[in-house]
Amino acid sequence: MDETDRALDAVVIGGGQAGLAIGYHLAQQGRDFVILDERARVGDAWRTRWDSLRLFTPARYDGLPGMPFPGDGLAFPTKDELADYLEAYAERNALPIRLGVHVDGVRREDGVYTITAGDRRWTAERVIITTGAFHEPRTPDVAGELGPSIVQLHSAEYRNPGQLQPGPVLVVGLGNSGAEIALELSRTHPTSVSGTPSGELPVRHGRAAARFVLPVVRFAGLHVVTLGTPIGRRVIPKLSAHASPLIRTRRKELAGAGVASVGRVTGASNGLPVVDGRELAVANVIWCTGYRSDFGWLQVPAFDETGAFRQWRGVVASVPGLYVLGLDFMYSLNSESLPGTVRDAAYLARRIAAERRAAVARPRAAAVPASS
Repeated sequence: MDETDRALDAVVIGGGQAGLAIGYHLAQQGRDFVILDERARVGDAWRTRWDSLRLFTPARYDGLPGMPFPGDGLAFPTKDELADYLEAYAERNALPIRLGVHVDGVRREDGVYTITAGDRRWTAERVIITTGAFHEPRTPDVAGELGPSIVQLHSAEYRNPGQLQPGPVLVVGLGNSGAEIALELSRTHPTSVSGTPSGELPVRHGRAAARFVLPVVRFAGLHVVTLGTPIGRRVIPKLSAHASPLIRTRRKELAGAGVASVGRVTGASNGLPVVDGRELAVANVIWCTGYRSDFGWLQVPAFDETGAFRQWRGVVASVPGLYVLGLDFMYSLNSESLPGTVRDAAYLARRIAAERRAAVARPRAAAVPASS
């Protein structure tokens, strides 16, 4: 029987690291499930990012359940190495991934979910959302006011300096993406960066940090700064309101490479960005201005008044059978990272298994006559 002709235990929406991690546990539980992903190949969410991108976490922390990340444990994998690892992981575990599937609707009626993708549909007892929260590239309105001669790219479109034309570059946004792209561009173009980081890693990122510092950071991010601890409940709401601190490329490195720091872009004049009250003559602009969420296809009451999921450790209590995984600050400081995703997936799998056991036990309990 085709999977679209029967009710499944679960449908996982998103085939990145979070989807693969929970898929591993569902397979271990013997579940009848499927993973739906809109991309053409497992790992493509990483392959399509800029060419020089590397992970911030060393390889020894980047493996998914049951399969360590290969190679030097203190090295920082490239985005293509991670993509290939994810593809190999899916193949090794024979995970039921359906690629090229763009989910456009999820509804729940009479306790059953219907998931649609064009004219295809699946039904399931539960749905697990693993798409992350960053879907649509966000650019400010001023981008539309710049002249047509300026090459404009969002960081989601940027691959390498060869995409740009000769002349100065303005990188807007000084998070980790903006810092790393600005440093790379400084080797081929006069580069300015607009933005203020929310902080910096206090030590130099690299192999020494991977050996001595990042294990402490990892432990704190997984077990101390969580919504299950008093300190985490105080700190996480504050952290979630700000960009991540600079980790590998800090302001000192940018200044040393000749990257100029400029003020906020406040508008446009004569087709040029206005910074510090003056027109900034640039030939290229890279918008490292983040993403917006798009869950319009999820047609169930899963969100609060701010648009965030009503969830605790991935369980959306207001909608039985709905779960989320891989969201930034979902439970801990590290929930969006690979180590955090692996830990959160294991917890979620235990919850799903416990719910299943409870559902099986209830009819048995009801069948036992009350003692007189």
